[in-house]
Amino acid sequence: MSDAALLLQNITRTFSQGDERLHVLSGLSLQVKRGEIVALVGPSGSGKTTLLQIAGLLDTPTSGEITVGGEAMTEANDGKRTLARQKHIGFVYQFHHLLPEFTALENVVLPQMAAGVSQAQASGTATTLLDELKLSKRLSHRPARLSGGEQQRVAIARALANNPALLLADEPTGNLDLHTADEVFGMLLKMVRERGLAALVATHNIDLARRMDRSVRLEDGVLRAGS
Repeated sequence: MSDAALLLQNITRTFSQGDERLHVLSGLSLQVKRGEIVALVGPSGSGKTTLLQIAGLLDTPTSGEITVGGEAMTEANDGKRTLARQKHIGFVYQFHHLLPEFTALENVVLPQMAAGVSQAQASGTATTLLDELKLSKRLSHRPARLSGGEQQRVAIARALANNPALLLADEPTGNLDLHTADEVFGMLLKMVRERGLAALVATHNIDLARRMDRSVRLEDGVLRAGS
């Protein structure tokens, strides 16, 4: 089996705006191997979020081929794409998107139970992840009682709960102050490396990008090696 957790080949994405066609992605290709953390950089509006949505099987390219976790997904129907996201992909967004009525622990338990894991096993995994993220004293707290950094750490635990092959992160520390961002990102890197995951992380923070294994720059719809 290939060691590529994500393989994008000749991906294009075009949007129609009235009589005009907007070419956001123009035949780009990207491979992210297991155990590799790649920074995705580029100016605002360059298509980074669109690329992550396609990689995460949340959007369909106009053309091109997608392989995630060794599974060809180009022609997959909605059901197969949903199962592949559940099985292979973890997401971390700029805003945590935690369920406000549930505790930190429950927010990490729920996606596991949706994947068929028993509540007891899911609770054990969630507790371990949150402890690793230094949140063992916050398990019963709802998001409103957590700081911004704590909320994002719960979101990281949720993304890792089903042991994905691929982690996709869109400005995961963009809403945090510099000190908290550095702390949270350090935890994220450590956990990804220890688990041998592949990760593609969109960021405007050049200092964070330099802490990853390599960078790719998205500009004018194509990817280039980052500086």
